Amino acid sequence: MARQFFVGGNYKMNGTIKSIQDIIHHLNDAKLDPKTEVVVAPPSLYLLLAREHLRQGIEVAAQNVFDKPNGAFTGEISAEQLKDSGIGWTLTGHSERRVIMGEQDGFIASKTKAALDGGLNVILCIGETLEQRESNKTISVVTTQLKAVADQTKDWSKIVVAYEPVWAIGTGKVATTEQAQEVHAEIRKWLSSTISKEAADNTRIIYGGSVNEKNCRDLAQQADIDGFLVGGASLKPAFVDIINAKA
Repeated sequence: MARQFFVGGNYKMNGTIKSIQDIIHHLNDAKLDPKTEVVVAPPSLYLLLAREHLRQGIEVAAQNVFDKPNGAFTGEISAEQLKDSGIGWTLTGHSERRVIMGEQDGFIASKTKAALDGGLNVILCIGETLEQRESNKTISVVTTQLKAVADQTKDWSKIVVAYEPVWAIGTGKVATTEQAQEVHAEIRKWLSSTISKEAADNTRIIYGGSVNEKNCRDLAQQADIDGFLVGGASLKPAFVDIINAKA
């Protein structure tokens, strides 16, 4: 069975009640490819606003989750709380949390497992820095990040892997279609040898890193690119064009 195309929108720390309502209104009115799964991740303050107003068929993700179900963890949100609020997805491992917040592979793996155990679907972000790419360490870095998760969970049916080269996030630089496809193919190969052939065949591997309406169609044609995780462009009307990249 073909993997369903997947487009996620990560709003990061952007938006107000008014601007997010405007984005939601635009998505609700837009003609979206019915074959594409769409998930948006507003700041946590606006998760319930988004869930309440988005039309059926568009899902909502948290940008972060903690690895404990409850307790004295000021500022954190648990998988159980998200699930209780009708939020079915979360991101883990985004490079901004790895770099700025100092989150390590083991902690990201623990959060991913907690999210899955709590009934959520996970967009697991991986990717290398420019220095790592120039040192030919890309595949080693991303498979190490994946292995940390594989050490804690064997069921990948609710994980979408988002390959986001750190050097391409918000910089305007984009991996060439060949560069992106090469890494995606290596990730799929790793899934096959480490998890299972079924996981490799069924797990969606999406690309992130300055994706926009101009480059999305070429990227979407690659055999192992199953969609996108979109940053800044998800705040703009052109997000609809990215959702419809395969239409």
